[in-house]
Amino acid sequence: MSGWQPLPGDLPPEVRHFVEQLRRLKDRTGLSLVALGARTAYSKSSWHRYLNATQPPPRQAVAALCRIAGLEGTDAERLTVRWELAVQAWPRPASPAPPAASGSEGYEDDPTLPWWDEPPREEPGGMNRLLLAAVLLLVLLLAVGVAGAVVSG
Repeated sequence: MSGWQPLPGDLPPEVRHFVEQLRRLKDRTGLSLVALGARTAYSKSSWHRYLNATQPPPRQAVAALCRIAGLEGTDAERLTVRWELAVQAWPRPASPAPPAASGSEGYEDDPTLPWWDEPPREEPGGMNRLLLAAVLLLVLLLAVGVAGAVVSG
């Protein structure tokens, strides 16, 4: 893989294989780290850490890279499985880090999603509000119709 700095020699095979696949996928996009950061909502420096195996990427970052590279279906699912294996095998930092909210021993699967990947939010009572707005609009139209009939008659 030309242009990439060598990965640390002591990486577990699962991590090495995953990062090499991630690098190939990034190369497939033809984007620089800056452009990749702009398209995925993860910074250039974050992508640098992910692609040089100094930090595991969040699942959402991997999903965003797959989307941009056009990786879909079973190929994207395979990469997600490789991500899971890599995160489990990823070397932990030497200094004790505070436990992450997700309980993954120092690494956090960032729950932040770019706005374009977020599922639609269902608000409680959302359908009720829509129905209420429709009824109010109907009453308003009837009132305008009655007022128009009274004025013209």
